[in-house]
Amino acid sequence: MNPIPNALCFGDGLPAAGAPCIVALSADGLRVSPAGDAPLLEQVVLFADMTVEAGGLDHDQLVVTWGTGSSARTLYVKDPALIVAFRRAAPSELTAHLERAAQQVRRARHSHRLLWGSTVGIVVGLGLLLWFGTDLMVEWAVARIPIEWEQKLGETVYQDFLAKETVLKDGPAVGAVQEMTHRLTEKIPNNPYKFQVSVVQSPVVNAFALPGGYVVVFTGLMKKAESGEEVAGVLSHELNHVLQRHGLERIVKMLGLAAVVGIVLGDQQGLTGMAKQLGMELATLKFGRAQETEADVTGIRLLSDARIAPDGMIRFFERLSEKDKERVELFSTHPMSAGRAERLKAELAALPKRDPEPFTFEWKTVQDSLGAPEAKK
Repeated sequence: MNPIPNALCFGDGLPAAGAPCIVALSADGLRVSPAGDAPLLEQVVLFADMTVEAGGLDHDQLVVTWGTGSSARTLYVKDPALIVAFRRAAPSELTAHLERAAQQVRRARHSHRLLWGSTVGIVVGLGLLLWFGTDLMVEWAVARIPIEWEQKLGETVYQDFLAKETVLKDGPAVGAVQEMTHRLTEKIPNNPYKFQVSVVQSPVVNAFALPGGYVVVFTGLMKKAESGEEVAGVLSHELNHVLQRHGLERIVKMLGLAAVVGIVLGDQQGLTGMAKQLGMELATLKFGRAQETEADVTGIRLLSDARIAPDGMIRFFERLSEKDKERVELFSTHPMSAGRAERLKAELAALPKRDPEPFTFEWKTVQDSLGAPEAKK
C-alpha cells in the first residue's frame, strides 16, 4: 500500500503546483521521499541546513527551506502530528525560528478572527437593517418563490382545513359565490392563479384567502350581508390579498431569512414542511396597514371593472364596524377604521362612472337557503 503524501516540495525542476512527497522525522533532520511519479530525489535534510517559518493561507503549515541556487528547495508540511514531532525533536538552534513561526500563527489567527467577526457583524447588521427596517428583503424573497410553490403551500393548508369542515357543494349560496368569483376573476389581467373558492357552513362572519389562490367564505358572512354586492366586496378584497402575494409576504416575515433562502435555493420539501408547521395560522394572518389598504384599493377597482356596485364593499365594512365590531371575526384579521372607509370613498369617487350590472341570483333566495342568522347573545 503506497503511503499518502503529507507535504509538497517546490524548487527548480519541480511542478509549479509542487511535487507531492512523503516526509518523515529522522534522528538528525527530515527524510523527504517522492510520492508516486514526482520528479524528486529522496534525501535527508539536516536540522543544521534548514530554516523554518510558518506559512500557508492560514499560517498553519510548517515551511522548511534549504539549499541555494538551483538546488534550493522549499517544503510545505501541513500534517499536525508531524509538525508537533518536529518541534519536539528540533535542536536549540532552531528554537528561535520555531518561536517566530508560532507567533506568526497566533497573529494570523487573531487577524482572521477579527476579520471574520467584523464581516459576520456587517452582514448580520445589514441583513437585520434590510429585514426589519425595510421590505426590500421580503420583496426579494417573495419575487423568487414560484407561483407553483405558492399554490402547493396554500393547497396543503386549504385541503387540511376543508377536511374538518362542512363544505357546501351546491345550492343557491354556492352558485352565487361562483358567479361573483367568475365575474371578478375574468377581469384580472394576466391572472397567474386558478382561484378556488369554497363556501363553508359556519356562523363566523368572515372570509379568508390562502397563498396560491384558495379562498374560504363562511355562511355567517353571507347571512350578515344585505346584498350580493356586499359579499362580492369582501371577496374582491380577499382575491387581491392573493394577487398582491400578501400572505406570502407575511410568511416570509414569520419564518425569517434562513428558512426563506433555503426555499429560494430549491428546498421544496422545506416548503411543504413550512405549510405543516404554520397550519391554520395562514388563515388568520394579520396583514399590515399598507397591505390592507392595497387590498382595499385594488379590490374596489376590481369591483368597478367587473361592473359590480363597489359601494357595497364600503357599506358592509362600515355597518359591521359600527354595530358588531366586538362580535365579528372579520375584524380580527381585517381591522376596519373610519380612515380606511374614507380612503375607499375617495378612491371610488375617482373611478370612472360605470353602470353596475346586477347578479342573476336573488339575494333573499340565497339567504333563505342558508337559514336564519343566529340571534345575538
